[in-house]
Amino acid sequence: MKILKISPISVFLLLILLILSSCTFSKKACRELLEDSMKKKYDIVIVPGVPFENGKWSYVMKGRVYWSKYLYDKGITKNVIYSGAAVYSPYYESKIMALYAEKIGIQKENIFIDTLAQHSTENVYYSYKKARSLGFERIAVASDPFQTKMLKRFTRKVVSPDVGLIPFVADTLLAMEPEMIDPEIDYQKAFVRDFTPLPRRKNFFERFKGTEGKDIDTSAYDK
Repeated sequence: MKILKISPISVFLLLILLILSSCTFSKKACRELLEDSMKKKYDIVIVPGVPFENGKWSYVMKGRVYWSKYLYDKGITKNVIYSGAAVYSPYYESKIMALYAEKIGIQKENIFIDTLAQHSTENVYYSYKKARSLGFERIAVASDPFQTKMLKRFTRKVVSPDVGLIPFVADTLLAMEPEMIDPEIDYQKAFVRDFTPLPRRKNFFERFKGTEGKDIDTSAYDK
């Protein structure tokens, strides 16, 4: 009997598709947003971070970084800003993603990072402010359909109604899978000494406040 082998990245994408439709962008909506982004084009896209653990990237991080590579290769964005502090592991999430991005072909001069964000809402807020401080005007958020949908209201209401949303298209990412590599990076470049994980720094209610985008330093990246 032949055993069907399913790759880990395929399992990850399948799980994304199985999430309740009310909590994620539909396949059709993702494709429509991608087609819209092809017409608009962006100066820079924001990619929220993912914890780096056990010396290798997770399938979630891999999916987000490769999606940003797709947008970069297609000319949909000229630059990418990866966002994320050291939150649950002693590595800056943004720096880890940037290291991987450079290894898979995004030019170093087109890669930027935000190391302040500890929550998804902060990923968008701080990265948007940094991008604006650097002179970028056309800005979008690029992530998996679930996270992008969850950030839609905050992004449009608190950050800016002009920020684009580009959730990845599962079929497109799956088609890229044969060419996806797992490069070696010097992850010690992103290591944080004397690290304390977020749950030990803040209690549940403080963390929930941050998740809701209510603990933001509005002066961050001010010129």
